[in-house]
Amino acid sequence: MGDHLQVSTATESRATAIELARSVVSARLAAGAQIIGPVTSLFWHKGEFGMGEEWQILFKIRADRYADLERHLLQNHPWEKPEITAVPIVAGAEAYLDWVEATTAPASIKSDD
Repeated sequence: MGDHLQVSTATESRATAIELARSVVSARLAAGAQIIGPVTSLFWHKGEFGMGEEWQILFKIRADRYADLERHLLQNHPWEKPEITAVPIVAGAEAYLDWVEATTAPASIKSDD
């Protein structure tokens, strides 16, 4: 088993979340994406306290693909400073993590999904 991460971001609408998740998974930067929402978010933005509805996206990825995923999200996310955070997956079903590994492997070493 290799090193894996769960990466999260959020968008202002379900449609935007689906579009962003589709672009990431289609590019094989993540094995899959889960969209959760709406969620209520409380935050500071430009010196003002705010509250809004967001849609959270969770990606399961190989740790060595993080930089590529972050770059993709920054280029394709509608927000100027989007939340992009990652936490390590410290344990998981071996078959699932093997699938994440194979699905997101660079094209030169990709195996069957």
